[in-house]
Amino acid sequence: MQKIIKTNAMRILDSNNIRYQEKVLDIKEALDGVTCANMLGVALESTFKTLVTVSKSKNYYVFVVPVAEKLSLKKAASAVGEKDLSMLPQKELLGLTGYIHGGCSPIGMKKVFKTVIDETAILFERIIFSGGKIGYFIEVNPQDIVDVIPVEFKDIVE
Repeated sequence: MQKIIKTNAMRILDSNNIRYQEKVLDIKEALDGVTCANMLGVALESTFKTLVTVSKSKNYYVFVVPVAEKLSLKKAASAVGEKDLSMLPQKELLGLTGYIHGGCSPIGMKKVFKTVIDETAILFERIIFSGGKIGYFIEVNPQDIVDVIPVEFKDIVE
């Protein structure tokens, strides 16, 4: 079993006394969320992926949706009061968030962005999302996330 190295997301949860559980997969490159959930042996419905978008006015927003679902850009734009949004180009992700594709957590980004988590998250006592490094995952109560980043729960999937 590999030694777990604390990520920014984990340190932030620790400093806010939020209980979470780390889960680690021994992988070296980004895999899709469905594959990761299956490898972890966890339910797809309670496993989430983090997506970053940009508006025409260059405002950035973070959306967290179940791994087997697709973000509705129309619903997402409405949720944050924008006319439309587009996905952030992958090559811009590291510079903007401090995270790489496949290891992007909604917690611990370089800057704090408005974050919307799909409303289905509140149906679960605990959800799983990226821990901030490829192969690292955090399982936490979704209501606890509001203590560390500005979050709303809304319907944002197609």
